[in-house]
Amino acid sequence: MSDTTRLILTLSCPDAPGVVAGVTGFLFNEGGFIEESTQYGDASTQRFFMRVQFTAPADEAHIARLKERFYESIAGRLNMEYHFHHADRKTRMLVLVSKHMHCLNDIMYRYRTGQLNVEIPAVISNHPDARGMVEWHGIPYHTMPIENGDKAAQEARILELVERERIDLVVLARYMQILSPNLCETLKGRAINIHHSFLPSFKGAKPYHQAYERGVKLIGATAHYVTTDLDEGPIIEQEVERVDHTQSPDALAAIGHDIESLVLARAIKLQTEHRVLMNGTKTVVFK
Repeated sequence: MSDTTRLILTLSCPDAPGVVAGVTGFLFNEGGFIEESTQYGDASTQRFFMRVQFTAPADEAHIARLKERFYESIAGRLNMEYHFHHADRKTRMLVLVSKHMHCLNDIMYRYRTGQLNVEIPAVISNHPDARGMVEWHGIPYHTMPIENGDKAAQEARILELVERERIDLVVLARYMQILSPNLCETLKGRAINIHHSFLPSFKGAKPYHQAYERGVKLIGATAHYVTTDLDEGPIIEQEVERVDHTQSPDALAAIGHDIESLVLARAIKLQTEHRVLMNGTKTVVFK
């Protein structure tokens, strides 16, 4: 309906009785119509998590008052961490890539076919290799190499673009650079990385060849938030596939690249639909 808008409320708070009743009752009294509601109480951390998708009158003043009253009546009292999101608003996403382009290619296809609710104002790379692919999709491509070993200057350029383009989400689509602690902290909770699940067992330039030599039976990929602990951020999504001795290192790499692309796409979709909530060093993912 044209006179309503769809909103998503995500929240976490110390676990206590009556949270669900309080939230749903509040939204009903404010003219909200709940379309989807999921919740989870973590016994180990004693925290409660909730995601509610609802419609409300499409009046900015009404929405502003709703947010104010939510804090006054519930959120402040229960010490909640919470956010209201406009469900139909496209996430502004920046992609960082190096020379491996399988994840980037998959993102471009899903973006072009409308499978991801995102805008991509720019792609950044430390190499020129992906320029043709990206510009064919009508997206600006920025080559930002690390010149004379000055990584801080290169990251400053990245952050300037993040701020100028009002970026909501940064995706490292096989970006083969370690982000500095400063950049990790600045992008905390809004930067996603993809890596093969062989880490940390098989490090280096040819992990699939190392895995082949060890005769692995499972290969996979992990999408996680970027933190200062390399490849150890809170996990968003994972996938594996069984392999055997008949498959060459190149065959393993091809399978791995497919899995990486799929897992990263799933993680982006979950993030842009506001289905991932931080829970210490892990996540709560409402699918």
